[in-house]
Amino acid sequence: MTFLQKLSSYRFSRYSKLLFVCWDLIILNLAVYLSALVRFGNIDALLTKDERTVLLLANIFWIGLLLQKDAHRIIRIEYIETILQRTIKKIFIHVALVILFVVFLKFDDISRLRLLYFYIFFFFFLVFSRYAFMKVLKIIRAKGYNFKKIIIVGANETGEKMRKILAKDLTYGYKFLGFFDEIRQTEIDVRGGFDEVQEFIIKEKVDEVYVALHIDKVDVINKLIKVCEQNMVRIKFIPDFQLYTKSSKVEVSFYENTPVLMLRSEPLELAANRIIKKVFDVCFSLLVILLIFPWLFPIVMILIKLESPGPVFFRQIRSGRDNKSFICLKFRSMYVNDQAHNKQAGKGDLRVTKFGSFMRKTSIDELPQFFNVFVGSMSVVGPRPHMINLAKEYSELIGNYSVRHYAKPGITGWAQVNGYRGETKKLIDMENRVECDIWYIENWSLLLDIKIIVRTLINIVRGDDNAY
Repeated sequence: MTFLQKLSSYRFSRYSKLLFVCWDLIILNLAVYLSALVRFGNIDALLTKDERTVLLLANIFWIGLLLQKDAHRIIRIEYIETILQRTIKKIFIHVALVILFVVFLKFDDISRLRLLYFYIFFFFFLVFSRYAFMKVLKIIRAKGYNFKKIIIVGANETGEKMRKILAKDLTYGYKFLGFFDEIRQTEIDVRGGFDEVQEFIIKEKVDEVYVALHIDKVDVINKLIKVCEQNMVRIKFIPDFQLYTKSSKVEVSFYENTPVLMLRSEPLELAANRIIKKVFDVCFSLLVILLIFPWLFPIVMILIKLESPGPVFFRQIRSGRDNKSFICLKFRSMYVNDQAHNKQAGKGDLRVTKFGSFMRKTSIDELPQFFNVFVGSMSVVGPRPHMINLAKEYSELIGNYSVRHYAKPGITGWAQVNGYRGETKKLIDMENRVECDIWYIENWSLLLDIKIIVRTLINIVRGDDNAY
C-alpha cells in the first residue's frame, strides 16, 4: 500500500482540528522568534517577563479562536478564497485581543514594531500554509485518493443536479457509485430500488448517502435513516427548494428550532460586513483621490477642453441601491449631444471623441466616480449603475433584474471582469450581467472585492474589446 493509499484510508478529518491547532501553534511561535530576530537581532527579548506573558496569551487566544465551530472546517467543495477569508477574520480578532491586553496590563516593555513584524510573519505563514494545504489536498484527490464513495437515492432532477455538482471537479474527492429509485429512467443509470440500498452500501463500503426524495416519501426516508445509522453511513438530505422558488441558492436560518427559508444569502446584510466594505471603500477612494487626481485631473481637463467645448465632467442620474437615484460622475468622453442621457454608447459611436475613446478603453472616464464612493452613493466594487430609463426597461423584461439594486452600485463589478461590459445589444447580454451581479451579492467577501479590482487592472492593461 502506497503512502497516498494509506492517507486515503486514514480518517484525517477526525483529527484535523488537533493537527491544525498544533501546526498553527508552530507557525505562531516561529513568527514570534523571527520577529525578535528582525527587530533586535537576537531572541534575548523573549526572556523578559512581559514578553513571556504576551507569548502565552497569544498562544491561548489563538487556540481559543481555532476551537470555535467553523475555524477549521474542511468542506470538500469549499473555495480557497472562503478559507482565506475565515483565516483573516481570525487574525484580526487575535490582533485586537493581544493589543487590548498589552494596553490593559500596561506592558511598556513590549515593542510595538516587534508586534507589527510578528503579525506580518504570522499572516503570510498562515495564508501560505492554508493555500498550500488545499492545493496538496486537491492534487491527492485528483489522483483518486482521499475520496468518499457516495450514492444518491432519488433519480430525479434534484438528485441529478447534486450528482453534477459533486462530479464537476475531481478535486472535490467524491466517487459517485449510482442512483437508487423505484422508477427506472432511460437517461439516468439506476442501480436498484430502495430495498437494495442496504446490501449495496455494505458491499461497496459507501461513505455517504444523499437523499433527493420528496417529503411525501416519509416512510422510505425513515427506513433509509435506520439503515444508514445501523451501518455507520452518514446520510444527507437534499431539500427540493424548487417547490418554493426557482432560485439556485437559498439560505436556511433557524429561529430557535424552527427552520426559515430565505430566497438568497446576502453577506452584506450583516452589519460587520457592511462596516468592512465601507471602511475599504473610503480608504481606497481616498487614496485614489489624493494620489492620482492631483496630477491626472489637470491633464485630462486640458485634453477634454482642447478637443471639444463643454464641461469637463459628465453628470448623469442613475439607479443606485434600493433603486434610489443618484448623480453619477464621469469625465466627459463625448461631444455634447441630446442623446447622452438616453442612448448607450456603441462601437464606432460618432459621439465619442478621440481622447474620449482612449479614456473609455482605459476606464479613465470612470475615475470621478471615486468621489461618489467617498460620499457613499457608490462602492468600489458592485453592480454597475444603469441609466434610469434603461433600468426601468430591463426591470420589466428580466424578472430578477431589481435584485441587483440590493447592493450599492460599483465602479467595477463581477460582471465586468467576466466579459459583460459596455453596450448590451441583446437581452441575453443583460440577463448574463444580472446573473453575475446577483452572484456577487450572494457571495460577497472582501477578498472577492480585491480579486475583482486586480482583475479589472489586468483587463485595463490587456485591453477589453467591449470597452468603447
